[in-house]
Amino acid sequence: MSTRQGRRTAMSLGALAMVVGLAGCAAKVKQEDFNSEVAKLRQEMQAGDQAVASRLDSTNQAVAQQNARLDALEQELQAFRGEYTVSIERVRGMLKFNVPVHFDFASSELREGDRPVLDRFATVVAEYYPGALVTVEGFTDPSGSAAYNLQLGRRRAQAVQEYLATAGGFGADRLRAVSYGEVRNRQVVPGAKGPGEQGIENRRVALVIDHAAIATDVAALTF
Repeated sequence: MSTRQGRRTAMSLGALAMVVGLAGCAAKVKQEDFNSEVAKLRQEMQAGDQAVASRLDSTNQAVAQQNARLDALEQELQAFRGEYTVSIERVRGMLKFNVPVHFDFASSELREGDRPVLDRFATVVAEYYPGALVTVEGFTDPSGSAAYNLQLGRRRAQAVQEYLATAGGFGADRLRAVSYGEVRNRQVVPGAKGPGEQGIENRRVALVIDHAAIATDVAALTF
């Protein structure tokens, strides 16, 4: 019952008590006065009960819709992982997608065969994380100097950033690119490097969704 309804009910109770008190002191109090106060009190209590029931119904509907959305998201992520061998990690309130997007030796050109996984990623973000910030992390193998690899990693991240902006429909304010270069603790196969196919596991990008504004949407999910 709302505060306003509570005040009205309290007033009615006071009026009813007054009528009852007068009834005990004088026979002049009419029965219809007593019945009228009782009827008013009953109506106000019923109105309050209906308001509470309505709020409960709205809350239950919201919870049901949220649970359905979480179920759909979990199914989508499971399918995404199975179809493209994607691993998903929770990192400080964010979701990191380690996607199979790799680069040829010393190249930052996005390979044609890696585009479908980025398309699928864009679909998931658009459906379940609208408005979230996506960070593209670029990595290299340890060939060359650390300074060169830092720049190469940035070019790789920017290549994916540009693809998501054009093909995925992301706004510029929702994408950023960073480079970790050859940093060792982020190498998938430590020390592996080119030229050739060797070390390609380290020549990659990772995609991070910062969903701080909608963190409750995935609070029930574990990966």
